[in-house]
Amino acid sequence: MKDISKEILLEIKNLRVEFGKKRKDKFVAVDDVSFHIYKGETFGLVGESGSGKTTIGRAIARINDVVSGEILYKGQKINGDISKELDRELTRKIQMIFQDPMASLNERAKVDYIVSEGLYNIKNYNSEEERKAKVEKALLDVGLLPEFASRFPHEFSGGQRQRIGIARALVMEPEFIIADEPISALDVSIRAQVLNLLSELQEEKGLTYLFIAHDLSVVRFITDRLAVIHKGKIVELADTEKLFTHPLHPYTRALLSAIPLPDPIKEKKKVLEIYDPNCHRYEDDPPKWIEIEPEHFILANEREVEEYVRMLGNT
Repeated sequence: MKDISKEILLEIKNLRVEFGKKRKDKFVAVDDVSFHIYKGETFGLVGESGSGKTTIGRAIARINDVVSGEILYKGQKINGDISKELDRELTRKIQMIFQDPMASLNERAKVDYIVSEGLYNIKNYNSEEERKAKVEKALLDVGLLPEFASRFPHEFSGGQRQRIGIARALVMEPEFIIADEPISALDVSIRAQVLNLLSELQEEKGLTYLFIAHDLSVVRFITDRLAVIHKGKIVELADTEKLFTHPLHPYTRALLSAIPLPDPIKEKKKVLEIYDPNCHRYEDDPPKWIEIEPEHFILANEREVEEYVRMLGNT
């Protein structure tokens, strides 16, 4: 069992992110989202494409601006205007692994420069020898040979390119890594290798992950707790195993029912649940973010809470 401290490393309070300047063009990508991530855990964020998962990750990494709400790292607010010193510290402590290992690497740069980008940005080395040693160690940590530093990204496979992306994050010696669908662009045969690598690195270096994905079978393997997001709102959050065995929200149940089963006979007999947002009837009884049982949160109104409590009582 993984050792997860109950120290909150990152906390998000009532986060709202919008795109578009004019009122008619305005799009709310993240709407009143709140959750926290414990030190040492892998926190999963799942939902369909366009649900706001990546936008949350990019807001934490200070790539996307926040309209309202707070992002706290070790109790300190990190969104909005911050000091240069804090910005430099966050650049080192919070790193991101991107979805597409081809698009996220500079094709014209050698691996040595790609992995060193963060070091160059914050001058996190004292000599050229120290920088090269850090790059060499980062490559070894992800299972690549140090001599690969002199090559270009097009000389590598998709899995190797993603390892270079992971090395680029690791060289900064971070505490918190946002992994934005890090395996979705890889061949199925390579995915397990990258997931195992991320788990090993977490154990060795005491890392904390925000793991963003749309593939629920993958998040069950790697995450400790899981939040389900739909159209910018988190609808359910719980321990991963609890969410898989006792899903409450109809959107969560619909996502889980779509996971392919390895048994072809069971897969053929499987009944898919279709999520219809009109099932909620929120007009006269709006939903609230409620802790329905310890560490199990759900977006529901009073009528739904009664129904979910009954469901929990029957499990």
